Amino acid sequence: MRRLIPGAFVLALVATLFFVARLPQASAAERASLASNFHFTELPIDLPPGLPQKTIRQVNPEYKDIQAWISSVGAGISLNDLEGTGVSNDLCLVDPRSDMVIVTPAPDTGKRFAPFVLNPAPLPMNSSMAPTGCVPGDFNGDGRMDLLTYYMGRTPILFMARPDVSTMSASRFLPTELVPQLVTPDGMYHGPQWHSTAVAVADLDGDGHADIGVFDYFPDSDVLNPDGQPNVEMNHSMSKATNGGGAHILHWVSADSGAIPAARFEEQPTAIELPLATGWTLGAGTADLDGDQLPELYLANDFGNDHLFYNVSTPGHIKFENTIGRRGAETPKSMVLGHDSFKGMSVDFGDLNNNGRFDIFVSNITTAWGIQESNFVWMNNAKDAADAHAKLAAGTAPYDNKAADIGMGWTGWGWDAKMADFDDSGHLSIVQTDGFVKGDINRWNWLQELAMTNDVLTQNPAMWPKAVAGDDIAGSQRLAFWVRGGDGQYVNLSKDLHLDVPVVTRGVAVADTTGDGSQDFAVARQWAAPAYYHNDHASNGNFLGLRLYRPLSDSAAATTGGMQNVGSPAYGAVVTITTADGRTQVAQLDGGSGHSGKRSFDVFFGLGSAGSKPVSAQVTWRDLSGGKHSQKLTLDHGWHDFILGSQAQEVAAK
Repeated sequence: MRRLIPGAFVLALVATLFFVARLPQASAAERASLASNFHFTELPIDLPPGLPQKTIRQVNPEYKDIQAWISSVGAGISLNDLEGTGVSNDLCLVDPRSDMVIVTPAPDTGKRFAPFVLNPAPLPMNSSMAPTGCVPGDFNGDGRMDLLTYYMGRTPILFMARPDVSTMSASRFLPTELVPQLVTPDGMYHGPQWHSTAVAVADLDGDGHADIGVFDYFPDSDVLNPDGQPNVEMNHSMSKATNGGGAHILHWVSADSGAIPAARFEEQPTAIELPLATGWTLGAGTADLDGDQLPELYLANDFGNDHLFYNVSTPGHIKFENTIGRRGAETPKSMVLGHDSFKGMSVDFGDLNNNGRFDIFVSNITTAWGIQESNFVWMNNAKDAADAHAKLAAGTAPYDNKAADIGMGWTGWGWDAKMADFDDSGHLSIVQTDGFVKGDINRWNWLQELAMTNDVLTQNPAMWPKAVAGDDIAGSQRLAFWVRGGDGQYVNLSKDLHLDVPVVTRGVAVADTTGDGSQDFAVARQWAAPAYYHNDHASNGNFLGLRLYRPLSDSAAATTGGMQNVGSPAYGAVVTITTADGRTQVAQLDGGSGHSGKRSFDVFFGLGSAGSKPVSAQVTWRDLSGGKHSQKLTLDHGWHDFILGSQAQEVAAK
C-alpha cells in the first residue's frame, strides 16, 4: 500500500491541475444571451462566369513535395466605396481558384454592375505569378478610388481610376507599375520577384500623402515557376528566421490626375534596419500610438519575432525604430512583444478597453494537440499619449499580452482578424479566420515533427514533411467570432451564430454596405467560394459613423466626372469620442491593415447605452501640406461626412 502512495499522489495532483487549468467556459444561458445580440445572413458573392477552378498551385520543382504548403495563401478581400457614392458597398477580391482579381457589388446592395476581372494588360504577366490581395485607395488624390493589387512573383500593380469612364467596368481602371520596370524586347516581365502577403497604406512620413508598405513572405525567387531555377528556400529557423522577403517601404513622390492618372513612389530601403526588415511577414498594420500624428507600424512575422516600430519619420524621409515589450518575472519570453517566436499571421488595431488607447490583436497558430501557441491581445499599458511617447522613444513597446486572461488565447490556425462593433453596443467584437490546407489525410503528426526539426535543416525544402494535394492540416477549422461578455471575458460565438462553416478562410473585410448603421463583413476562402455576411441587427440609430476626406487639390478638382468623391481619404485621421454616459473610444481611418482583408475607410462607433444623445468627438489629422490639426466637435448620432482642411467642415453626403 505504501508503494502506491506516490502514484496516487501524482494522479491526484494531475487531476487537480487539470480542473484548475481548464479554460473557463461560458454557460449555455450566457452564450444564448450574448448571441441574441447578433444575427447574420450568409449571401453568395456574384462572380464573373466561366472562370477556371483550380485547387492547387503549380510550384518550383524544389517545392513539389510541399505543394499544398506553398498553395496556402492568396485569398484576399476588401470592402470600399469604389463608385464614389459615399457608401462602401463594393468588393474587390482575389480568388485563388482562378488567380483573378475581381470587382463586384456587395450582394445586399443589388446588381448595380456586372462583376468583372481587373486586366493587367499591357503590363507583362506570366503563369508563374499569382495575385494575393487587393487594396482600395486614392493614390493620386483625385477623389476617385484606385486599386492596388499585389502578387507572388512580381511587384504590385496600381489600377488607377480613369476620370473619363463613368461606369464600373474593367475599362475604368488603367494598370500602371507601382515599381517602374524596364521595357524589354521580348515583352516579358524581368523585374523583382516579390512574393507579397501583406500591404499597409498610411501617411508614414506626415507629408499629407499616402505611402505604401509592401511586405513579402518568400525571398525573391522562382517560387511558382514549375520550370524555375533551384533558387528557392524556406525559413532558416522556426523561431528566429530573418531570410524572408521582408519589407519594402515606398514613399509617395508625385501624382497626376488628368486623362492618364498616375502616382509615383520610390522605395526607401533604410526605413527599417536590417535584419528587422527581412522577416517572413504575413500581417501588417499601422496606428498613431502617441498622438504625434505619425503612425507606428506593426509587422506580424511567421517563424520569428513580431515587431512594433516607432515612427521617427520626417517629411520625405521614412524611418522606424524597433521597440521591445517589458518582461516580468513570470512572463515567458514568447509573451513579450519583439521577443516572441510564435507564427504571426495578421494584426489589427482597436480600442478593446474603451479607454481611448489602441490595443492590438495578433493571430497565431493555436491548435490544441497540434501547434498550440497563443493569439496575442496586446493591451496598451500607457497611461496616456505622453506616457506612450516616452516609452516608445525609449525603445519600450507599451503593451502586455492578455489573450489568456480574457479568453482569446486559442482558436486554431489563425489568419486575418478585424475588430468591429457589430451590435452597436460600444464594445468591439473580433472576426478571425482560421485553417490551413483542406484534404482527406490528416498530416498533423508530420507537421509536429517539423516543429521539432533542428534549425540547421529547415532552410532546405527537401527536409520538410510532405504536404501535397489531398493532405489535410487544420482543414476543417471554423471562422471565430469573439464577443465580449459582461465579465470582460470573450466568448467565441461562431457556432451559436451559424458561422462555423468547416472551410479554410483567409481575409476578412468589414463595412456598413447599406448605410443602416450595422456593419457587415465578407470573408475570402482558400480554394473555395468567398462568402458575405449581411448584418441583420436592427440598428436603432445608436451609432456614429464618420466619412473623413482631405480636400482635393485644384488640379484634381478640375478633373470632374468619373465617379469622383467629395475628397480624398484622410489617411491617418484619428477620432476619440466621449459618449453621454462617460465612455471613451478611439478609432482611425484605416488605409489598409491585416493579412489579406481590408476594411472600409469609414470610422465607426457603436454608442451602446448612450443611445441617440450627442457625442463629443476630438478629431486629429494632417492636411495636404502635412500641417497638424485637431478639433473638438459635438455630433448627433448617425452618419456624418467631413472635409478636413484647415478646419473640419461638414458636407452633405452624396
